[in-house]
Amino acid sequence: MIAVVDYDAGNLKSVETALEKLGADFFISSDHERLAAADKMIFPGVGEAAQAMKRLKSTSLDKVIREFAASGKPLFGICLGSQILFDHSEESDTPCLGILPGNVRQFSSEMGLKIPHMGWNTLKHSNHPLFKDLPQDKSFYFVHSYYVEPSDSADVIGTSDYGIEFTAAVARGNVMATQFHPEKSGEWGLQILRNFIAY
Repeated sequence: MIAVVDYDAGNLKSVETALEKLGADFFISSDHERLAAADKMIFPGVGEAAQAMKRLKSTSLDKVIREFAASGKPLFGICLGSQILFDHSEESDTPCLGILPGNVRQFSSEMGLKIPHMGWNTLKHSNHPLFKDLPQDKSFYFVHSYYVEPSDSADVIGTSDYGIEFTAAVARGNVMATQFHPEKSGEWGLQILRNFIAY
């Protein structure tokens, strides 16, 4: 059973639609006991880091997510949900969950690129199980002004390019995350979710 965390900052409808299409056994909840008892967790997110962390702390969901990650069960962060798995975000100078070592940086506007980075971009990836049966250089849907910068480069399992090469996917043990939205990325995004379901 997969738990999808509901903390009023997630893109829940598109995640729900994708999981239903895949026939996944899942539920969406903010209930601590139900979340903790799940076999896997998806931690989505859209919006602003400080507001998301405020919501997580006010409901103690921050502790639930940290404990789930520490349990060794698979945890998958998406977009903002990937960023706030890290130690700190430059967005509103926000301390985050600290599950993954590293920081979240803002794209520089000095390169003349439109911020946020929005739309389809190609992914170069490792042979991590999350990318099983996924060819190189397939396109995925991004919407973000910030990107993660892991402390350990070994945690990087996928990159993309927007003026600079940036980290688009990470994994450390049972915790994995993508900056892009697999649930909005068509066939290949569904393949990533399918791989997480089977992980």
